[in-house]
Amino acid sequence: MKINITVKKKGMTLIEMMLAISIFTMGIAGFSLLFVKSWKINSYTFEMGQSSLAAYQGVSKIMVYLREVRQADNGAYPIRSASDNDLVIYSDYDKDGITERLHFYKNGNQIMMGYRKPSGGLTKTYADGDQETKVIASNIVNEANVPIFYYYNKNYPGDQANNPVPTPANVANIRLVKILLKINIDPNRAPDNIESSSFVELRNLNDY
Repeated sequence: MKINITVKKKGMTLIEMMLAISIFTMGIAGFSLLFVKSWKINSYTFEMGQSSLAAYQGVSKIMVYLREVRQADNGAYPIRSASDNDLVIYSDYDKDGITERLHFYKNGNQIMMGYRKPSGGLTKTYADGDQETKVIASNIVNEANVPIFYYYNKNYPGDQANNPVPTPANVANIRLVKILLKINIDPNRAPDNIESSSFVELRNLNDY
């Protein structure tokens, strides 16, 4: 006796197919969102690193100029003025044997450097204002109560009570300067601010 067995192959219904497509689409969308978010975070972190490096290089230049402060060519004291976010010194910043007046200050979210060369013959004079300016560091987000510059006298660190000295500082008392920068290319996004703090000794003032 011959028995015929028929096996019916059941395909996906339209509803099952639509459900599968929906799940697949959601998976692709989730992966894409994760990829884009990861890329943005990595890109932002890279930009923060680049900005921090540029700021560090700028601060390093300021430190070199501060270490080499010297008497102006007109006989003026090596430091002209010193306040929270504004510092004026005399230093040969371009190594030409002439002492320039250097002006470091905060302008918005940038640290600027202005300079002025002396003029005249045997008797040198420095005109008012900066001759030229350039950006030293960008994306600086120091709060109003967080200065860029802090000043210390010759008794620091032994004398903690009187240091840092009040500003505007008596320039004759300054022997050490701290530069504090908070850096963030977008304060509204993570990660938090990157903070850079550096101390520099004004070596040429040890004889005063």
